[in-house]
Amino acid sequence: MASSSSSHDDGTETTPDGSEPESAVETARRQLQGAADRLEIDPNIVERLKHPTKVHEVTVPIERDDGTVELFTGYRAQHDSVRGPYKGGLRYHPDVSRDECVGLGMWMTWKCAVMDLPFGGAKGGIAVDPKELSDGETERLTRRFAEELREVIGPTVDIPAPDMGTDPRTMAWLMDAYSMQEGETIAGVVTGKPPVIGGSEGREEAPGRSVAIVTELACEYYDRPLEGTTVAIQGYGSVGANAARLLDDWGAKIVAVSDVNGAMYDPDGIDTRAVPSHDEEPEAVTDHADTVIGNEALLTLDVDVLVPAALGNVITEENADAVAADIVVEGANGPTTSAGDAILADRGVQVIPDILANAGGVTVSYFEWLQDINRRAWSLERVNEELEAEMNAAWAAVRSEFDAREVTWREAAYVVALSRVGEAHEARGLWP
Repeated sequence: MASSSSSHDDGTETTPDGSEPESAVETARRQLQGAADRLEIDPNIVERLKHPTKVHEVTVPIERDDGTVELFTGYRAQHDSVRGPYKGGLRYHPDVSRDECVGLGMWMTWKCAVMDLPFGGAKGGIAVDPKELSDGETERLTRRFAEELREVIGPTVDIPAPDMGTDPRTMAWLMDAYSMQEGETIAGVVTGKPPVIGGSEGREEAPGRSVAIVTELACEYYDRPLEGTTVAIQGYGSVGANAARLLDDWGAKIVAVSDVNGAMYDPDGIDTRAVPSHDEEPEAVTDHADTVIGNEALLTLDVDVLVPAALGNVITEENADAVAADIVVEGANGPTTSAGDAILADRGVQVIPDILANAGGVTVSYFEWLQDINRRAWSLERVNEELEAEMNAAWAAVRSEFDAREVTWREAAYVVALSRVGEAHEARGLWP
């Protein structure tokens, strides 16, 4: 069930070399403070935003197929809802923890704000290896988790979505369990569902599509024609594969793609349609390669654009000096550590941040939520047109701050996001 990248509102935070990863919550707080230092914003609001509103921890018991009962721990961290209901993914992964959920929930707040969506940020999941569960066990786990969270989620309260180790089927089970307990069908309680039960066309492809759109906009900003631009993409799950195929269609030259086993490299360009994505044929990239290189080597290829779209914390203090791309577009969440980011900035490598680049997932989740509320489905064409319009608007807002200030693209995105969240807090005030 797990993949090298997944179609989610958010993404992954695993360190591939086994070293101690940078804490998601520490990184999120550091980025928040960096943006706050550039704005005239009430420090009391900044202090509030360093902490989640609530963190729910639950015990999730399930009966295994052999009749034994096993207990798992689940979390839902709700960071901020000043602009609307909490929004963010649910992941099934052994490393799910309270702090990880808090940090990723903060990122969701900024992501929704930079896209100007009427949502706040949340994150949750269960500490479990989904590969060790049967389909029946996964379904029982999901339905029990839905019951444990039932009082703290809902279409106007907190709206989960797929993430690492979960998928549209997981969301269907969660929606059904919630609806059965509520006594009515409530499609809007989750997003990322199959279209047949209220999901949106284009949702699975949306994060990769937004990465491709932002890559094209970044190349245009730096006067680089997309035609012939060389691109290396780490990760060939739904994010990486969809980004690769769109950029390939639009004239870019994709020279490397990878999965957990290694990278396929061809300086003359890869026919991305001929290489199966993780969803189509798991871990098959290297089976279709004439030349195989390691995932670490992919990150240092001499290309115009690098898209880390698999894991978190892959560009670090140890390898940032060796990154040879001129532009990095973050397809995964948190693929660049703070130390790595500082090195890239000093070297003049332009990094387009995750909270902008891969925000297509949460944006189409918003479209799905609207469709569920209005009981009216959109066509794929309309979804893609609306997504492109939203990505262009968000890019314009971030570009405006980038041009007006001596900041990086990441700092510009955080300035946009924090400005919007801060203004909302100022307008609403503090409940006594």
